[in-house]
Amino acid sequence: MIQRLQSVFLLLSALAIGALFFVPFADSDISTSQFLSDKVYDVKDHIVLSILAGGAALLSLVAIFLYGNRGTQLRVSIFATIFCILLMVTAILLFYNEASNMAANANVEDKLGTYLPLIALVFSGLAIYFIRKDESLVKSMDRLR
Repeated sequence: MIQRLQSVFLLLSALAIGALFFVPFADSDISTSQFLSDKVYDVKDHIVLSILAGGAALLSLVAIFLYGNRGTQLRVSIFATIFCILLMVTAILLFYNEASNMAANANVEDKLGTYLPLIALVFSGLAIYFIRKDESLVKSMDRLR
């Protein structure tokens, strides 16, 4: 059943991660050598960020259609959550590595893309919660038979 609550949360998670391809993490008034050469830091600046964001979005979308097998849906959702966490950690590490090369007077402003992985993580966590809740409900119904 695609209309279940966890499917909505998985879709929202996939949309939040997918939006990272259109919304930057941060922008700067000074260009630097690598990530901020165009004065914008986004997922397209590094291949690892692109792979992690694409993988998290794709896994969330795939998990929506695994509603017939809750165990597999749960595992795929957990992998999507792990990809989302790795995306956040990698983005922060790459940015702080680049920040050490920036001038002290550089003005860097965070954008909506900074918060989208966290929002996706919350939605993914809620989806996992409701998948587990569904699984426990089915198991309790089996005991009544």
